[in-house]
Amino acid sequence: MSEQTVTPHEGEAHHEGVASKLNWLRAGVLGANDGIVSVAGIVVGVAGASSERSDIAVAGVAGLVAGALSMAAGEYVSVSTQRDTEKALIAKEKAELRDMPEEELEELTQIYQGKGLDRNLAEQVAHQLTERDPLAAHADAELNIDPEELTNPWEAAFASFLAFTVGAALPLLAILLPGPTWRVPITFIAVIIALVITGSVSARLGGAPVGRAVLRNVAGGALAMAITYGIGHAIGMAI
Repeated sequence: MSEQTVTPHEGEAHHEGVASKLNWLRAGVLGANDGIVSVAGIVVGVAGASSERSDIAVAGVAGLVAGALSMAAGEYVSVSTQRDTEKALIAKEKAELRDMPEEELEELTQIYQGKGLDRNLAEQVAHQLTERDPLAAHADAELNIDPEELTNPWEAAFASFLAFTVGAALPLLAILLPGPTWRVPITFIAVIIALVITGSVSARLGGAPVGRAVLRNVAGGALAMAITYGIGHAIGMAI
């Protein structure tokens, strides 16, 4: 009887590294989405108050730079804290493996028992994994951490900076290139199209319903632009 080769289902991430990359990609899409909505709100608001291209350009560029740097700094601080926590947990696990290896082996066995394996099989799995790489085995089973692939705050900061900048560039160009009459309508259309794309991609990467995600994304962005334009227009009329 011939062996049958079983392949993973298409579209399912069966490797932890793939899932991690998908999470990073989704975070990048959401960062671009933030850039789109944030800078669109700024430039549309300024356009409601002033028809001067220079005023809109200054406000838009300032919003882009400030937003991108803020995103990068926030991501760096957040991921640095996460990395410090991961390193502390790994150091603690190393000490426990050195000082009480038998207790750690029993702990690993019980973890796999808790996952549904019977006692004998759980002991075999725990022994084999411990013989191969005890730290990796315990870090994965107990902490869900890969000691060889800790989060990198600089990579996260750069990715957030780049994603926000790319997203923010769209509404900035959309409002600066046309003449005064078409600036706001073209920006609205360009931003709505971009939000449909980012909402769809984000939903697909996260396995969520696309229609609902796109609707929320578009509604939020459109509302933000409408409010900021209204406020800008009111201030422009007042002064």
